[in-house]
Amino acid sequence: MANHKSALKRNRQAAVRNARNTHIRSSMRTFVKQVRAAVAAGNQDEAKAALERAVPFIDKAATKGVIHKATASRKISRLAKLINTLG
Repeated sequence: MANHKSALKRNRQAAVRNARNTHIRSSMRTFVKQVRAAVAAGNQDEAKAALERAVPFIDKAATKGVIHKATASRKISRLAKLINTLG
């Protein structure tokens, strides 16, 4: 347990950052799942709309440092590739 003021402040900051990162990561995963669900249902229009909602969130996660920018690019690329398999 932290015993001096700066360590206590660091613990508070870490807790806030952890909550923020968890929210961003969770939201991103939800959007990705929506794209995959639309593709699984065979609904190309819905999948494209879901991808348009997911891409900014994936980029935001990379910008905030929640995920690496290469990981963000890879996720976006694979989702786009998945949608293109629908026809």
